[in-house]
Amino acid sequence: MTNNYNNVKMQIRFLSVYAIVSSILLFIALFLIFRIESNSKNLTVEELTAKRINIVEPNGQPRLVLSNVEKSPANLNHGKPFGIPGGNRGGLIFYDDEASECGGLVFSGRKDSSGKYFASGHFSFDQYNQNQVLYLQYLDDNGDRKTGLYVDDWHNSPSFPEFRRTYKEAEKLPNGPERDAKLKQLLEPVNGDPAFAHRVFIGKDANKSALINLADGKGKTRIQLIVDSNGDAKINFLDEKGKVVYSLPNKKNQ
Repeated sequence: MTNNYNNVKMQIRFLSVYAIVSSILLFIALFLIFRIESNSKNLTVEELTAKRINIVEPNGQPRLVLSNVEKSPANLNHGKPFGIPGGNRGGLIFYDDEASECGGLVFSGRKDSSGKYFASGHFSFDQYNQNQVLYLQYLDDNGDRKTGLYVDDWHNSPSFPEFRRTYKEAEKLPNGPERDAKLKQLLEPVNGDPAFAHRVFIGKDANKSALINLADGKGKTRIQLIVDSNGDAKINFLDEKGKVVYSLPNKKNQ
């Protein structure tokens, strides 16, 4: 019995000493790590694996986020989400000086269960407090491809978050004249002028034609420069209704 008691005392003493020594070593290790991190402004690694990397300003405000799909951030305006959830776009997101999203680089590509695929790439810059106005885009719906450079117009007000919120509310109205009028007012707020419009496209369409589209302020294409898939080249001039009014080469003169 005495031997057992002595053994227990020795074990308790050993565990106590072990706990004290371990605590001291842990404290020293944490202290050294803290000193190294606080004294070192540069860190060099050969390889880094991460699900998300946040680049922030000294005040913690976001400047850039690199993430996988699951960890991708919600859209922010002045540092606050405005209804577009995260977790749906892998890539790189940019933020301006006011912590508002102002562009990014996102991409995707996968086959479904039937073997058909969809792939995309999108590199964009946003107008201040609005949506994208300059972007490179690649869309490929199982071989139906469109690729190019876009330049868009956006109105100055309301802000994109407010415009989107109001538009979503109007979409929920029952089908009918009231809903149609509300949506039209949002999309064409001033004398029929649109809230946004595609002004320039330089790229390749689904028909494999290389083309340049130049549009007016309402988004109506007025000039087209086209080289089709057969190698035939032409320039079209269109009226505001989309009708070709003049072409080069002019077939009437041939």
